[in-house]
Amino acid sequence: MQIEIKDIEEKKAAYVSVTGPYDQIPEILEEIVGYVTAENLQITEPPYGVYMNSPMEVSPEELQYEMGITFIGNANGEGRVKIKEILAHQAVSTVYKGPYGQAAQIYQALIEYANENNYNIAGPVKEIYLNNPMEVSENDLLTEVQFPVMKK
Repeated sequence: MQIEIKDIEEKKAAYVSVTGPYDQIPEILEEIVGYVTAENLQITEPPYGVYMNSPMEVSPEELQYEMGITFIGNANGEGRVKIKEILAHQAVSTVYKGPYGQAAQIYQALIEYANENNYNIAGPVKEIYLNNPMEVSENDLLTEVQFPVMKK
């Protein structure tokens, strides 16, 4: 596994904040993609999820997360879909291959790498879904996992 500190550029995102079970994720992503498509925005990277808490710590109804897609263009949001600026920052990052539910097993390795290289974790984990589960097997799914970091 290759871990690195990456510079993340400033970007805009269409997103939906959610409290509840993860089984809502496909319909939420469909809603966001529908909005971005209807607004003729140019998608700049695959969909992402930011996870504020863990199913190991809270019940499915208490899970808090955000699903989104970055884009180029102008938009104001509509309904549950909001728009925000993601500020430029650094992140400790790696790509995980395998089922989505098992990506969390590498979180600790990223945290240790950050600590060993004089960085503090500065926010919740972000997973970027690099390929489509409708097109590849579960074992071939690729997920970039990032934690925002700040130099100690």
